[in-house]
Amino acid sequence: MKTVLFATAAAFCSLSTAAYAQSAPVAIASVGELVVTANRSPQEIERIGQSITVLTAEEIKASQVIDVSTLLAQTAGVSFSRNGGVGGSTSLRIRGAETDQTLVIIDGVKLNDPSSSGGGYNFANLLAGDIDRIEILRGAQSTLWGSQAIGGIVNITTAQPQKPVEASLSAEGGSMGTSYFRGGVGGRTERLAWRLAASRYDTDGVSSYRYGSEKDGYENTGLSGRALFHATDALSFDLRGVYSKGKNDFDGFLTDSRDYGETEDFIGYAGVNFDLFGGALSNRIAYAYTRTDRQNFNPDQAVTTTTFDARGENKRWEYQGVWKINEAWTATFGGETEDARMRTASPSAFDPHPPVVRGKVGLDGLYAQVQGELVAGLNLTAGVRRDSHDTFGDNTLGQIAAAWSLNDGATILRASFGQGFKAPTLYQLYSEYGNTNLEAEEADGWDVGVQQRLADRFVIRATWFQRKTENQIEYVSCSSPADAMCLVNGVMRWGYYDNIARAKAKGVELEGTADLGPLQVAANYTWTEAKNHAEGTATYGKLLPRRPEHQANIQVAYTWANQATLGGAIRYVGKAYDNAANTNVLQSYTLLDLRASYPVNDTFELYGRVENALDEDYETTRNYGSPGRGAYVGVRARF
Repeated sequence: MKTVLFATAAAFCSLSTAAYAQSAPVAIASVGELVVTANRSPQEIERIGQSITVLTAEEIKASQVIDVSTLLAQTAGVSFSRNGGVGGSTSLRIRGAETDQTLVIIDGVKLNDPSSSGGGYNFANLLAGDIDRIEILRGAQSTLWGSQAIGGIVNITTAQPQKPVEASLSAEGGSMGTSYFRGGVGGRTERLAWRLAASRYDTDGVSSYRYGSEKDGYENTGLSGRALFHATDALSFDLRGVYSKGKNDFDGFLTDSRDYGETEDFIGYAGVNFDLFGGALSNRIAYAYTRTDRQNFNPDQAVTTTTFDARGENKRWEYQGVWKINEAWTATFGGETEDARMRTASPSAFDPHPPVVRGKVGLDGLYAQVQGELVAGLNLTAGVRRDSHDTFGDNTLGQIAAAWSLNDGATILRASFGQGFKAPTLYQLYSEYGNTNLEAEEADGWDVGVQQRLADRFVIRATWFQRKTENQIEYVSCSSPADAMCLVNGVMRWGYYDNIARAKAKGVELEGTADLGPLQVAANYTWTEAKNHAEGTATYGKLLPRRPEHQANIQVAYTWANQATLGGAIRYVGKAYDNAANTNVLQSYTLLDLRASYPVNDTFELYGRVENALDEDYETTRNYGSPGRGAYVGVRARF
């Protein structure tokens, strides 16, 4: 029945172009388009053997989507779950991997929070704001990018100026008392490019507890800035910074409450770029810094209202070189040294001043990769990486990929094999549940695919993928003092982390686009089977929690001669389970969004949308609420 419902809705959306259309739906990258993530330097898409999707500024703008997690879920192989509405704790998964096995990069800086249990990035505070481009690289990618890139990479770039002086403003409002204001200003000259941007988002939200009555709101303030100064044609200096502060209300366990949390993120980058040997060798030396501060509060708790306080910091030095060996071959190599620190505390009415847990660790890495054309149209990429961790020791891994472009790029065959690893987090090593004997999580993954362009109007792509993960870290509950890990200085603890989990994932990603003049259509379907593969456990062979087996997206766009647009998008998410035993079911759901925009003149544009137009009642996490139907209108201006 669900399949029939989705097919019927999709057909109706495709046929009724005057009512359901969308400007610039998510498209498959064109031949000749440059992408960065796969090789850490710009390369033509047809030379890349890995599976990658690009969201351009035009597509992001046309979608009118506020939060990045929803935007990413419109692409193949990506799913997410959220505890409540926008601003609730948000987990993103690529190809069924754990949420903390996705590496997130913003303006060249790797993001993670060493004070969180899994060290992953919480997408709750990441809004579309001033984002100019997103590249989603699927599959194990640790050879160039290091720890965490087991499921894949999300590489985000903020907007860069294109004119001597430019500015942009936008404002929107709508359901649930929502308002969103954004502004940016910048400029580009022969030597200097700079941009500053700010945003403010507020919403009354929905009840975090699915059956609650009071609303749980969210507010977010964001700032970003960047400057690139070319001292000479061969020497430049780069500064970037991104800041956000979010406050989200949430509920206690299965009840309304007045709890709220505050999260403050800062990302900083400073780099120098210089070319040698007439530009044959490009070099980059950079320092990157990230800091995440998190606090939770319960105004009704006695003695102290603070229930959680944590800070995680990363300091990283990087060197990268790109050597253009000749017209056909390029080598990328470099080294990184990272220092991570954390502190956490969980005050309560019974213990308002608990001991502060602290930890620090260093991770050094070296990598090298070569890419070149073996024969006309056949490109090969091969790389190796060596990491040294203060606690678990050394780790070596590799990657190989091939892309074969045929028929002047009309047909592209791709295949890749990659290894990934994830270092134990500081929390897993040094918290009250810590285990300093932990080893790194390891994964082997491969995929094969074909892309076909037909009549310069249609593009279809199919990819098969598999991944096996070992030494996965999980929490072990303590039930008996016979387990030596349960006793610390003779005192029984609640539990500890250990390398006990294994997982296998496989699936298919199907994507297609159609360029029919004013009508644009894009669709994708993903089948993912991600299972527990730890033999001897009660959940062996069970599907991993919150990984829907079936997902699909359809987006349709119709644009008139005056650039006015009407648009629609359908997202189908199949049944999933909320627990490892597969006893708690998350039912399938279908969401329909409608969008429109109208350019008043060269400066102003009016736009509006209806989200969840069918008012679907659904869950991405059991017992957490999700927004119903909402309508929003706004105006954009570009000077």
